[in-house]
Amino acid sequence: MSHSCLDCVQRSDRVFCDLEPDALEAFDGIKSTQTCPKGTVLFREGQAARGVFLLCEGRVRLSICSESGHRMTVRVAGPGEMLGLSAALSGGCYELTAEALDGVQAAAIRRKDLLHFLHEHRDVCLQVVNLLSEDLHVAYDRVRAVGLGRTRRPRATPVH
Repeated sequence: MSHSCLDCVQRSDRVFCDLEPDALEAFDGIKSTQTCPKGTVLFREGQAARGVFLLCEGRVRLSICSESGHRMTVRVAGPGEMLGLSAALSGGCYELTAEALDGVQAAAIRRKDLLHFLHEHRDVCLQVVNLLSEDLHVAYDRVRAVGLGRTRRPRATPVH
């Protein structure tokens, strides 16, 4: 993995990584690169959100725990995904536990640095809104599938 986002060859394939050059340079300056072995917990459900993780390589299991202590996998995140975003932006707690399924390389960004970055690079805010919107729609689809036993159908194209 390149330690600089500016040199990363995977950048153009990933939603948050494809920033304008000035924003990417600023982002590169606020992140710290981490390498974590399989089994490492990046953050735990209920823990105060200290920041976000942009997954560069590897896979991370996102899970929740029931009141009885049973853990359920919500989904598996892959390279290019931003983890802990809604919790960090709201200043709340992480809603999920994130555990490395393989060796993982990630860019960690502290909450206060992320907020300052978004304030300085307002054009990036739209990408953040899109990421949060996608998460919300996926959650709606899962609730629909569990509660109603069906998934959302694609909207029909009107015939003229």
